Amino acid sequence: MRPAFDYGDAVRVIRNLRNDGTFPGRATGVLLIRRGSTGFVREIGTFLQDQIIYSVHFLDADLIVGCREEELIAADAPWTPSRFESREQVAARIPLALRGDILVSPGEVGEVIRVLRDHPSGVAYEVSFRDRPMLQVPESALTEPATAPSPAAENPR
Repeated sequence: MRPAFDYGDAVRVIRNLRNDGTFPGRATGVLLIRRGSTGFVREIGTFLQDQIIYSVHFLDADLIVGCREEELIAADAPWTPSRFESREQVAARIPLALRGDILVSPGEVGEVIRVLRDHPSGVAYEVSFRDRPMLQVPESALTEPATAPSPAAENPR
């Protein structure tokens, strides 16, 4: 078992890194580092003698996070950034139809299930909209969901 990266190598994380309960001071499940972020290898170790773990310093977030080898690529390797990530809420920017039938109206909110970075027509997403089949949606057809007004804004005193 030989490490793919060495001390000081610039690397890019290819998955969102969330706290699995081992990162002190942050709640379990909270996003630590967003997919596509780059950092530098500081230490190399093993876990259970069969997994290489890299301590990577992500300078933008000023965090050192343990990463498995399969979560990393070289920072200069080809990478297609995406606007949204898995588990994020998105809204339809335009009507979404399947075989001519409109399934989702503009503004309806769904959840990104999977990011398709190497889709032939550019970045696309598998999106789950409530009570509808999973849809494959191009990035250009999605936007951030509108935020609901706070009760204080609706009922000013």
